[in-house]
Amino acid sequence: MCLLAGAFTPALAQGPGSGGPTPTTPAAEVPIDGGASLLLAGGAAYGLKRLRDRKRTAAD
Repeated sequence: MCLLAGAFTPALAQGPGSGGPTPTTPAAEVPIDGGASLLLAGGAAYGLKRLRDRKRTAAD
């Protein structure tokens, strides 16, 4: 339902000279390392847990 609602809404863009960033404005720096490393560590911990659980059930 949400996909259909998004497909029928009109796309609105800024026109030229509507107050957006100018070409001389430096790009905003976004640090993505903190979140990405936490996501990676969480995925590794989850994978290790799954492997340990699989070994336990195979041994029983």
